[in-house]
Formats: sequence, C-alpha cells, structure tokens
Amino acid sequence: MSGRIPIRARVAAAFALAMAIVLMGMSWFVYDHLGSELGRSIDNHLQLRAVDLAVDIESSSSLLAADVATDFGEPGERYAQLIDLSSGRVVKNTPLIGVRPLLSPAELRRARTAAFFGTRPRVPGLDEPSRFLADGVDRGETSYVLVVGATLGDRSEALASLRRQLLIVVPAALVLATLAGYVLAGYALRPVESMRRRAASISAETAGDRLPVPSTRDEIERLGETLNAMLARLELALQRERDFVADAGHELRTPLALLRTELELALRHAGSPEQLREAIRVSSSEVDRLAQLAEHLLLIARSDAGKLTLRLEPIDSADLLASVESRFEWRAQAAGRPLLVDGPHGLFVYADRIRLEQALSNIVDNALRHGEGAVRLSAALVDGVVQFHVKDEGRGFPSDFAGEAFERFARAESARTRGGAGLGLSIVQTIAVAHGGTAHLANSSEAGADVWISLP
Repeated sequence: MSGRIPIRARVAAAFALAMAIVLMGMSWFVYDHLGSELGRSIDNHLQLRAVDLAVDIESSSSLLAADVATDFGEPGERYAQLIDLSSGRVVKNTPLIGVRPLLSPAELRRARTAAFFGTRPRVPGLDEPSRFLADGVDRGETSYVLVVGATLGDRSEALASLRRQLLIVVPAALVLATLAGYVLAGYALRPVESMRRRAASISAETAGDRLPVPSTRDEIERLGETLNAMLARLELALQRERDFVADAGHELRTPLALLRTELELALRHAGSPEQLREAIRVSSSEVDRLAQLAEHLLLIARSDAGKLTLRLEPIDSADLLASVESRFEWRAQAAGRPLLVDGPHGLFVYADRIRLEQALSNIVDNALRHGEGAVRLSAALVDGVVQFHVKDEGRGFPSDFAGEAFERFARAESARTRGGAGLGLSIVQTIAVAHGGTAHLANSSEAGADVWISLP
C-alpha cells in the first residue's frame, strides 16, 4: 500500500507524525510545568500566611485581639482555623467554614510534630478543592494547630485556559508544519523529478545524454553523479556491443563471399575433377573458418552473459600440453617448425580441460600463423600459480599492438593478410578470467613472443 503513496506525501506524513509527537510532548511539559509552578506558588503563599498568623497569635495579648481577628477574616477563596491541641476544639476560624475542625485527631498530632501540606476535595462553605498547611503554634503553655488554606480554583482556571489555548494552537501548528513539510519535500525532490524526466527520454539512440545533477552537495547530487557514471558505463558497453556486431559482420562477410565465389566457380568453370576438388578444398577451409568464428562468437556471448559453464577437474599439465602438441604436430611438421613441449608430470591444475585446451590451441595457432622458428610449450609453478607459456622465435608483437592484443577483433597490421578474425587472444583472456586467472603477453628478451596463462 505504501508503494502507491507518493514519496512526497510519505515524507510529509512522517514529518507530521514527528511534529505531532514533539508538540504533544512540549504541550504536556508546559502544562505540567505550569501546574507545578502554580502549586508551588500556592504552597509558598500558605507558608507566608501561616508565619504571619503564627507571629500575630504568639505576640498578641489575647486571641480576640483586633489584628488576629482581622487576619482570620479571610476572603472567600482563603481560610484559616486555630485548633486547641489538647481539647481538639476550634478556638478561632474564618466564619465561612464553620467551627468544625478541618483536621482529624491523627492529623492534629502529625501537625504538632511537623508542618505538612494537604489537599481537601471539599471544605465546609467552599465547593472547590483546596490546599492547606497545618503547623503547630505555642502561646504560653497552650499548644495549638494553625490551619491556613486556599482554594485551587485559580489554579484550575489557569490550567483550563492553557488547555483551551493548546487545543487551538497545537492543531494549527501541526497543520502548518505538515503543509511546510509537504512543500519542502516537493522542493527537495524537484531535482529527482528532473532526473526522472531526463532518464525517461534517454534511449539507445540518445545514449550520450546525462541526467541533470544539482549542485547541492548532498545525497541527491551523489545519486545523480552515480547514475551518470552508470550511464557512461552502459554507453561504453553499448558501443562495444555495436562494434562487436559490426566487426563480427565484417569477419563473417569475407569467408562467406569467398565460399560463394569458390562454389560458383566450381559450378560454372570446373572442367576437371582436380579443379573441382581444389574448389571443394578451399570451400571446406572457409567453412572451417566460419565454424571456428561462430564458436568463438558463441563463447564470447556466453561469457558476457555470465553463462560460460566450466566443468572443473584436476588436470596434469604434462598430459594437457601433450594433447595440444598432438593437435598441431602435423601442421608444425608441414611448416618445418619444431614443436617443443616441457610439461613436468605431477603439476596439476583445477580447470575445464576442453576450455583450457582451446585457449592453449589459440595461442599455438597464433604462434604458427604469425611467428617463426620453434614453438615451445611449457608449464611451471610460479608464486603459487600455474603458468602455461607458449613462445616462438619470430619478430614478436609490434609495440603499438601489445596493449590491445587481447581485445576483440584486434589484429596487427602485419597479420591482416594472414587470415584470422582477431578473436584468438580475446578467447584466451576470456577463458583465463573464467577460471579466476589472467592472460599475459610479452616479447621475449632473446627473440619472438611469449604468451602465457596464469591459473590458480
């Protein structure tokens, strides 16, 4: 359900909830603090009144003195009462509350020991709750308990007035805060909406477009920069795929054209069985080239899609190199190129035998096609990894080609007239990376090229 609510509304709702909690907490604090302050004010006032009355009682010549009588004649919201501790009889009191003692015998004994505050829900003559202070007073040899009190009406009215004001102010503040949160959320999300509209217009035809990034130095700016970096990578990948398709089409066109030409010549002009066999031989060679190219393209496509399946098993490096040697032995002999193998027994590598043979075969094929002299295959354990080297005695790689030799359809200028699609070394690197290894090349210090695979 939350997914259907716009993020702007969700942010505003969260802001409103937070503000509601803050406002209610603040209102409770103010209300409670005001109630406490009013209560302390009443208590302080009662203490002052009790001290004044106690001084008058202790210093007057008679409890019926005019000053004492006047002090007991409190207004309607205040009262006082003097109780004889020995008899429990009211000696003097505010006329409004009558002559009945306000304190019980237990409270009288408590007041004689120490002054205390108390609250009464109702006092005779007063229909409001009241707060009182009871304290002991001595006059001569007679002990009394003085009770002074005041109604809580003013306190209740003040708190009621505050409640009414809070009930008006808090909802209004909450509504204003929610509207402000909604507006601010919209303002903050405006760059996101701008990026969304631009992203909706970007397609394969406009892959060079980028999202507008606000200079806010916050998460929105970092998001825009990250998305633009992603678009740059996607554009690069798209361009590589386009180049790949174009190069693949170009490489497929050449053998297909040659195959078509040879077949047409054989069909129209082959005058003897020898000419027909020669046409078939050339056509068969081009078909092999097409099949190899298709296999390479399929392997690259599977690798890019993450679907290059490997059947890993322990492989003896000596057996592996011997298998590669047997595959190219006839070709090396026909070209007068020695094929030398140095693979120690007992050196195992955990790999896919078919794919690893394919990678080494591509390297050997390049060495026989573009190199000179003997071709040496070797395996060795170096720094915890197994290295398979293929070296020849030719002129090596051109300096301007070594850096891009493993790229797809990459061919040196001198190799463009010798066939091949420029995928051999790219396949080598793809297989090496699929095994968690790497592929390297270098020109040998003596002569020729050195291409090797390092596998864990």
